Amino acid sequence: MMKLRTKVCSLSLAISAVSSMTYAQDQASALEEVMVTGIRASLQGAIEEKRAASNLIEVIQSEDIGKLPDQNLAEVLENITGVQITREGGVGVGVQIRGTDANRTEINGVSTVGSGSGRTGISFEDVSAAMISAVEVTKAPEAKTIEGSVGGTINLRTIRPLELKETLGSIRVQGEHSDLSSDGGLTPRVSGTWGDNWSTNAGEFGAVISASYAEMDVTDFRPRVDRDNLVLAGQNPTADYDHLPVQFLQQDYDNYEYETKNVSASFEWAPNDDTKLYFDAVVNDQERRQESHRIQASGVADVARTALITDYETINFGTIRGENGPQAIGSIRAVTKGILLPQQTGNLDPNLRTSTDTNARVTDSNIFRLGGEWSGDKTFVRVEASTSHSESNTPNFSTTLNFINPNSASTSTRIDNGVPFEFDLTGGSLTFGIAQGLATTPTKEQLLDPANYVIASVNQSNNLIKNQEDAFRVDFRYDVDMAGITSVEVGYRYNETSSLKDVSGSNFTISDRRNSPTGDMFASVLSAGPDNFNAADGRKLYVKDFLLVDPAKSFSDPDAVMAALNAAIVANNTANNRTQAQISSPTSTAASFFDISEETNSLYGQVNFEYGIFRGNAGLRYLETKVNSRGNSVVNGVATPNVETGSYDFVLPRINLVADVRDDVVVRAGWGKDIRRPDFDDLSTSVAFQTSENQAVAIGNPGLEPEEVTSFDLSAEWYFAPSSVLSAGIFHKVRTGLHVTQTQDAYSEPGTGYRDTTAPCEAGGIWNPIAVRNTLAPPEENGLQGICVPTSSKVNGAGETTQKGIELAFQYDLSEFEDTLGWASGFGFITNYTFQEFSGGDTYQTPTSRADQVFTLLGHPDVTLRAALLNLSENAYNITAFYEKYDISARIRYTWRDAFSTNNYGSGSDPWGFYAIQEARGQLNASINYDVTEALNIGVEAINLLRSDTRQSCVNEGGLLCFQGLTDRRVTFGATYKF
Repeated sequence: MMKLRTKVCSLSLAISAVSSMTYAQDQASALEEVMVTGIRASLQGAIEEKRAASNLIEVIQSEDIGKLPDQNLAEVLENITGVQITREGGVGVGVQIRGTDANRTEINGVSTVGSGSGRTGISFEDVSAAMISAVEVTKAPEAKTIEGSVGGTINLRTIRPLELKETLGSIRVQGEHSDLSSDGGLTPRVSGTWGDNWSTNAGEFGAVISASYAEMDVTDFRPRVDRDNLVLAGQNPTADYDHLPVQFLQQDYDNYEYETKNVSASFEWAPNDDTKLYFDAVVNDQERRQESHRIQASGVADVARTALITDYETINFGTIRGENGPQAIGSIRAVTKGILLPQQTGNLDPNLRTSTDTNARVTDSNIFRLGGEWSGDKTFVRVEASTSHSESNTPNFSTTLNFINPNSASTSTRIDNGVPFEFDLTGGSLTFGIAQGLATTPTKEQLLDPANYVIASVNQSNNLIKNQEDAFRVDFRYDVDMAGITSVEVGYRYNETSSLKDVSGSNFTISDRRNSPTGDMFASVLSAGPDNFNAADGRKLYVKDFLLVDPAKSFSDPDAVMAALNAAIVANNTANNRTQAQISSPTSTAASFFDISEETNSLYGQVNFEYGIFRGNAGLRYLETKVNSRGNSVVNGVATPNVETGSYDFVLPRINLVADVRDDVVVRAGWGKDIRRPDFDDLSTSVAFQTSENQAVAIGNPGLEPEEVTSFDLSAEWYFAPSSVLSAGIFHKVRTGLHVTQTQDAYSEPGTGYRDTTAPCEAGGIWNPIAVRNTLAPPEENGLQGICVPTSSKVNGAGETTQKGIELAFQYDLSEFEDTLGWASGFGFITNYTFQEFSGGDTYQTPTSRADQVFTLLGHPDVTLRAALLNLSENAYNITAFYEKYDISARIRYTWRDAFSTNNYGSGSDPWGFYAIQEARGQLNASINYDVTEALNIGVEAINLLRSDTRQSCVNEGGLLCFQGLTDRRVTFGATYKF
């Protein structure tokens, strides 16, 4: 760090003497980005920039000041061929370029850092699209492109002040409505931009300042049904055949409330025509507040053999490809309708639980860039220092209450008792609710009576994550005219990247009902849950009436909630002569702490050439990195600091060739190498425990080296009309040095599948002291803490994977036919299609013990599944139609992507042990804007107009439906004023 600070100080002292290969010169069309207005002009500017590039890039320019095609940057990127996105609660949060999330994000060419342990960079929901003038995706890197990406590098560009031709001023005010939000009303969005430049005796000065404030209320309903157990023929009189029973039911209501503040500023000074100094600042502040809850039917497995089953479906598991080659698994029946009758003796299952989830994220991030540029007759030099910083806290105060049904049998010690449930899984929906009309059916009044609820668990955490990258770079270019070579570029970059994580937590459970206070003793922190879980699809079966610990209070004042719960525990102890301990505040977990730093020195040399119809570049990038991983080893409760180191170096050749075969046809080819560094969690020597009994404990490996990626691209572009293009391309990527997960399973008892519940797990796995025992432990131990769980660690595998695909794009508008078509000449069309596939890899997933019993029954006791690349869809396309004429600007876009593997279940783990399959899904977005005057514009935008939902299947595509996501439709309207 001291070395970097010295370099930064040297830069600030000598900056007036350095020269520039200016960023604005590198981005030759920055002027067009600022000045264009309208859909057609932005498309034309983007085409011109792509066409002029010497490598394969994709560009989206803003349609007006602070107006990209979409409000969310991930949604903006979805317009590009070869790019798909993943959503949470309908909000774009992840971007896959050519099938992979392993990409990099920059702002004005500066590396960004994220809020977690990953390497992708800043989260797209943390940055307002209103601040960005253009988005550039580099698919084929040059030698000077910073290393670290598999799919591509995303560069978010802001307006450059000295390129302005006149004063720039704009303010936008909007309101957004979310269909599924229980709060109702509108959430505000406000953004503004001002910029200008001045000529003085001291040279040219320029400044651009942008600011935005946005709130967003996003709701997503995620019902879950597990059917991963086995009932044999003869074990249930109402379903006398081998079948998959209901194992678990969950009504998941996810609500996220975002508050995002962004400020960006750029200042430039050109004392003369040869020199320019610049300073950029981007400051982001986001609070993502979670006020979610879950309704759970637990203990369902105990009544699987007495359930009243009225309907079933046949599930075909298809062919599974694993270590033993392709295996045709076959079919089995699975229940779809029935009633789960509560036990009146024994375990008194199933039971009703209500959980409050408030796992929020509060992130402050900033990026600062200071540089100088100088140009001579044949030389260009740039010197730049930058820093990117992110600090995140993840406060979490989550609680679970158990409902004690007054109409069902009860005991003095069990913390739950029986509630009847009815389920209907037909028609592609997962619906369930409390069965009506039975003697054990609780009334609405009973479900809303605090006296019928008791505390089951309280989980608290407040993790701190600090990420930072400080960088210093020097770039030099010398123009030549020799044998087709036009210039030679060399450069040096030093960066220090660090990640610190401090885990704080407190886990509290009560398993004896006598120790748990009833809800009337802490009624001040209880609230009735939302009753609109049927708002998305009109379902009849759902749990409507229930109490839970107030999510809003749990987030805004967790200390007060904890005080109320502890006061109730004290009162219950006094009244019933009990000695239950109180809930404690979160404390730092020494075993989970890590502080990792990397120092990288990189050099590049690049030759740019142009000869006849050919142009391009060729070069080498060399890097060496030293890794320092600091953590703690905890033995018998004593933490001992330890430091481990690692190092690696790579040579990365890169070649790009462009042929202008005709005035309107461009052919491109690119070949090169890159690396993908491991996530910081994978380098940590510490461990982090979760409360789920299904979750493997990850153990890091400081010696883990980056994966190496070799890429080849070939494409052709036909610019057959103004603002129009038809393009086709192929890509091929091979990854070696794979980050392969090695897993050690925890021992499971044959027949029952129960895990070892006594430390130190001699038969396999690791002792997790905070995991809550549930289905993997005997029923009488449910709710207790501590169980043996699997371990996982990343190593560099010997195999390789291949990603390859085809990209097609078409863009055309009818403006050249204005004399013939009149008003209809305002129409235009954009479409793109991507085909991609993944193969190879040495990672195999194994089924859970219950799933293994199912496969064994079907004649396959040795099933494994080759792990797919997460979030890769084989087929994806976008179709956009737009209209721009008579002061009207309208757009409608339909996006569709094929099924893909996912580990985002909304529940922690896949019950079958394999990645879930998110089924194919389309989404329709639309917008319309009208220029009331030259200065005033009004508009409406709609996201997910058809309210398309998501479906996730277990094991195979189109198979056993496990999860649903019923997503918001959001409508934004507002006005923009320019001055």
